[in-house]
Amino acid sequence: MDPVAAERWIAGLDRMGMRFGLERMEALMDALGDPCRARPAVHVVGTNGKTSVTRTVAALLTASGVRAGAYTSPHVLGWRERVALDGVPIPPVPFAAAATRVHSAVASVPGGAITQFEALTALALDALGAAGAEVIVVEAGLGGRLDATNVIHAPVVALSSVDLDHTELLGEDVASIAGEKLGVAPPGFTGLVVGEQAEGSRRGVRAAVDARCMAGWWVGEDIVVEPGIGGAMIIRTPNGPLRVDAGMPALFPRANLALAVGAAERMLGRGLDEDALALGLAGIANPGRLQVVPGPPVVVLDGAHNPAGARALAEALPVILGSIRPVAVLGMMADKDVDGILDALAPCIRSAYTTRASSGRALRPEPIAQMLRDRGVDAVAIAGPVRAFEQAQADAGPAGAVLVAGSLHLLSDLAAVALGTSGTLAAAPGPHDRMATVWRLDDFRK
Repeated sequence: MDPVAAERWIAGLDRMGMRFGLERMEALMDALGDPCRARPAVHVVGTNGKTSVTRTVAALLTASGVRAGAYTSPHVLGWRERVALDGVPIPPVPFAAAATRVHSAVASVPGGAITQFEALTALALDALGAAGAEVIVVEAGLGGRLDATNVIHAPVVALSSVDLDHTELLGEDVASIAGEKLGVAPPGFTGLVVGEQAEGSRRGVRAAVDARCMAGWWVGEDIVVEPGIGGAMIIRTPNGPLRVDAGMPALFPRANLALAVGAAERMLGRGLDEDALALGLAGIANPGRLQVVPGPPVVVLDGAHNPAGARALAEALPVILGSIRPVAVLGMMADKDVDGILDALAPCIRSAYTTRASSGRALRPEPIAQMLRDRGVDAVAIAGPVRAFEQAQADAGPAGAVLVAGSLHLLSDLAAVALGTSGTLAAAPGPHDRMATVWRLDDFRK
């Protein structure tokens, strides 16, 4: 397949929907020669912050001299955004080559069919293995125990914040949900790094960890974040203290950064140094996660799609925008806790335009607008994300700000108009030819 045909094939698998179970992935891995099972990995699981943690861990490993791959989901700018090596998104040629191999391997799968997420996961592992990644950092999709990513060898598991989400599939309480996510590791596992948990979730997460007799580092106990001089902060791990520059906390939520530092150190088997920390953080591109696009007006893009994510976004907005209250463009999925999301965001926004993302699960905009009006926010439902965004820009004016949030599907719909020329998959930072150097394109063309 050429790159266009590869992306067309991936997109066409959406109709297969979501199906739990590892039988299909295990068959794919066998057919592909287990491209990454022999490589050590960091498996990132949890409810919120997984993508940010995954990319940060990979960046810190790269800055420490390790050839590190990353697999994340979902995407904002395009399919290739999900697979990166040393911070560089996979180019079209390796993407197509891996897609072709996965497509051929489908014949070995029971039933002869795979889901879109299984295809992308297999493609990522195959491509990163072929490119010579020394370590891979993998973001789990939904849950963990039966997630398609649970075919890797991960001596380190990072558990981000856990909240009530997808309860119909993962369980009705935090302990059950955390147990499903921790199912990527065996009982007695000692390579765990647990991120900061909300007050209402901490007890359930602890119960799940104890029930599986797991051990490791906990943010807030073994990893502590302290204020530093001049607005900087200090992250103390069992390996010692690290100073984080004053400009970093606004771009990298403290809890996620602390978790990523802990996971990177567990993988390295030693402490990070501050030069590697600064270099790693400077090289991270994280589309759709507290992403700030210069104005006028300034645009903030965040895929906050559950109450915990919305609360984290609400806490970050004053840091990013100061006293400016943004005009919001909001679109959400029907299976989400819309009330909880709006409870967090309503106090932070001046007005809102609600719309419907291009997903079969998207909620109609009219109920969202009414729910916002019930919370005292002036809200108007508009058909079409682009029209809603353009109206929000006009309403905000040059001195204002626009917030796009509620679903990564909505962000993907608006990527081209919101990001303009910055909405690309070129290697960043650094010259575009890093793609050819990092991914060794000549090897894929043979």
